[in-house]
Amino acid sequence: MGVPGVVLLSGGIDSSTTLAIAKENGFEIYALTVDYHQRHRYEIRAAKRIAKALGVSRHLILKLDLSKIGGSALTDQIPVPKRHALGEVGKDIPSTYVPARNTILLALGLAWAEVVGATAIFIGANAVDYSGYPDCRPEFISAFEHLANCATKAGIEGKRFTIHAPLIHWTKGEIIQKAVALGVPLQWTHSCYDPLPKGVACGQCDSCLLRKKGFAEAHVPDPTKYAK
Repeated sequence: MGVPGVVLLSGGIDSSTTLAIAKENGFEIYALTVDYHQRHRYEIRAAKRIAKALGVSRHLILKLDLSKIGGSALTDQIPVPKRHALGEVGKDIPSTYVPARNTILLALGLAWAEVVGATAIFIGANAVDYSGYPDCRPEFISAFEHLANCATKAGIEGKRFTIHAPLIHWTKGEIIQKAVALGVPLQWTHSCYDPLPKGVACGQCDSCLLRKKGFAEAHVPDPTKYAK
């Protein structure tokens, strides 16, 4: 087995591709999925299928009800914004931003990494084709890495944690091309923020629009079923 690495796996294209990249680089994969009571909980089922298909050593699913905090269209009674044009995406921080989500997820990943002896933590953050979330930017990844090394027993004892965000500067098209090359079952990934019953993608939220854009740019058929 390779060196252990913790991968944050949501069940979407980015996190699934990140997992495949970590595996390609020889890491033994400890996949972490957080059920934070998100509106689009179909992604948890997707994460289970992806983890099994890509052969992780362990897939941990944690429950953390962020709906008790709220403040996001993904965890509260707030409508998911629907766009009419892709150019509107990323111009502001949308209501689908979940307060401190990536900080929370990385903190959980860091805790698990200490337990399993991993110093590498992978996250599928992207700062090119994204919705404008502040916790997807390179400066956030760098700041959290610094925190990880000064706030943990392992860090104080000399183990150096590294936060890997291999997709941070990639377009969605480039990510999909890499996913195809690594055999990621994209038909099982889930992106939609506001799925209809049975998980059918709405086709109009930011995540659906970016997904469509990515497949078009990659010249890869989009296997997603959209309502619109």
